[in-house]
Parts: sequence; C-alpha cells; structure tokens
Amino acid sequence: MSAGYGDIMKIETTGASLQTSQQDRLGYSGVRASHTMAQTDAGRMEEYRSKINRVGAKHGIAPALIAAIISRESRAGNVIRSTGGKGDNGNAFGLMQIDTNPNGGGHTAKGAWDSEEHLSQATGILVYFIGRISSKFPKWNKEQQLKGAIAAYNMGDGNVHSYENVDANTTGRDYSNDVVARAQWYRNNRDF
Repeated sequence: MSAGYGDIMKIETTGASLQTSQQDRLGYSGVRASHTMAQTDAGRMEEYRSKINRVGAKHGIAPALIAAIISRESRAGNVIRSTGGKGDNGNAFGLMQIDTNPNGGGHTAKGAWDSEEHLSQATGILVYFIGRISSKFPKWNKEQQLKGAIAAYNMGDGNVHSYENVDANTTGRDYSNDVVARAQWYRNNRDF
C-alpha cells in the first residue's frame, strides 16, 4: 500500500539494535535481527490479520506497519497476554501499547487489549504523529515524515529533532528503524 503517508517499502532502515535483538538472544543486530523477530511473531500475528487489515484500510496505513508495531510493542500479544494487555510497568495498554501514563501520552485505553477498537485508537495516534511530524518537518519527503512519525509514536514528536538521528531518543535507540524493517518483512513474507 502506497498511501498518502508514504511507502513503507521505500524507507531506508538499519533495523534493530543489539539491545533490541537481545530480547530474542540473537547474536546479531540490524535488518536481519528485525526480520528474525518479525518471523518469530508471524504465527501469532495471523490471529489479528483481519482486524489489522480493516484498521489499515480505515486509517490509510499499511497493514504491514500496524503488524510491525504490534510485533515490536507486544510481540503479537505474547508479552502482555498474562497482564490483561498492560505493559511498561502498567503505563501502556494493548497490542500496540498506547501510553496511558498521565505524565506521558495520557491516553485513555479504548476496547479490549486485542480488539479492533484498540488497534484503531493506536493507529489514529500514529496518524496524529504523521501530521505533527509533517508540520514540524515540511521539507522531509513522505517516507521521512512517516519514519519520523513512527519514532514519535514511541517517544513523542518533541523528541524528534533530525532525520539523521531520528531514533536518538527512542527505546533501544532503534524504534523506527526496527519497526520499518519488521514492516518490510511482513509485507514481503506475509502479504500484510
């Protein structure tokens, strides 16, 4: 899907940092590590495919990108299933881990942790950040703005200062690069 927000397949990416890849005890980092982690989550991701596709169509966001955020944030639900969908010490909720901390994103969770309502809320937050980053960096191309918005989804648009160091303040210092690499894997290998 080459939506008006940019084409996920055209975004350059360095993939996961060693810190992120150590979640799976991988002895390597980069795009290969992101692809390995996406593949690890692929079976569980199938459970959400129809919801992801509907939400992607509703918001004009590539389903592969939604799947990639789900993979990065909750490992397709695997790490939050036993906590009622809560992660980040109770400060985040759902498959896409929206920030519910009053001192952070302050979002009020909608729907069940694995519901289409939650996915739509979280994807709406991503679309909001696309708008914020597009306004903040109007000279960036659509793909750069999308990558910046992915970083902002993790840590807020106030922490995105340049394209060259877009992940400087993200978790693992690789959030947008890892998510983009996972999204590319889901598009190429699972037709999301």
